[in-house]
Amino acid sequence: MITTEAILDVLRPVQDPELQKSLVELNMIRNVQVENGKVSFTLVLTTPACPLREFIVEDCQKAVKQLPGVETVDVEVTAETPQQKSLPDRQSVNQVKNIIAVSSGKGGVGKSTVAVNIAVALAKAGAKVGLLDADIYGPNAPTMLGLTQASVQVQQTAQGDILEPAFNYGVKMVSMGFLIDPDQPVIWRGPMLNGIIRQFLYQVNWGELDYLVVDMPPGTGDAQLTLTQAVPMAGAVIVTTPQTVSLLDARRGLKMFQQMGVKVLGIVENMSYFIPPDLPDRRYDLFGSGGGERTAQELGVPFLGGVPLEIALREGGDQGLPVVMALPESASAQALTAIAQQVAAKVSLAALA
Repeated sequence: MITTEAILDVLRPVQDPELQKSLVELNMIRNVQVENGKVSFTLVLTTPACPLREFIVEDCQKAVKQLPGVETVDVEVTAETPQQKSLPDRQSVNQVKNIIAVSSGKGGVGKSTVAVNIAVALAKAGAKVGLLDADIYGPNAPTMLGLTQASVQVQQTAQGDILEPAFNYGVKMVSMGFLIDPDQPVIWRGPMLNGIIRQFLYQVNWGELDYLVVDMPPGTGDAQLTLTQAVPMAGAVIVTTPQTVSLLDARRGLKMFQQMGVKVLGIVENMSYFIPPDLPDRRYDLFGSGGGERTAQELGVPFLGGVPLEIALREGGDQGLPVVMALPESASAQALTAIAQQVAAKVSLAALA
């Protein structure tokens, strides 16, 4: 007779590839049921964007089928994203489990493109996602997320004014772009910048989020200091291009997060190479080659991947249709989706470590 205990015993050697721990010990195997040779259970992953989902399911099915009398194995897959550890000197954002900064040392490297597509890719996978546009002086995220015409509402409550975020492609978003005219410059000193970022963190009705992706301005200034000192962060993603000048600034940005006690999840090399639309098998290294990966190795941080430069990627940003939605089979969309999956896996690993 097949018992629940026997099923758990054969599943005990099966490990989560990222956490390197038994699925049973992690309480990721639940609701085991047996009926006439048919076994079913729920596999609870640590992120909906798990890159190794199919392999884990296959390993579970193989293990259970070793038991005599088992005819079929049905695995229902769900996810529960773990909460990042709190810190005594930093205030968490209510109901937000993990805050991820996407940053760069210099402007023009495609940081907002990476941030927007990571957020949308995570939402496509089933996660609850928010995007905070912390680039107060150059708020481009509304354009890239197709929200240039969005209007946000301010609710007056006993705790103060609460902003309702805009929503598109499964992502909630706030941005300075919603609060000013398109041509209006933001001419602020540091304290005002600090104030609006804190408002975007604590006075927005984010609701329950697995991930809050923060699109940072370039550099190592007031916005970075405000974020790293205000909230416990799951980690930072550093975006660069292969160019030497970009890599030099990326190293400084990376070191800043490390000095502030924020884990660097890895480096993304954007514009790794150009793919011409009429010659999809060709690659042109317009900005150099391999600089992001070499820098990651030198600094001892993960290399999350390279994103090719395609016309569709640029068009998607201009038209408000992220490439992971518009052309999911394109090289750039696949690269960005894989990067999002790696980021999610590393965030879960840090939370459960």
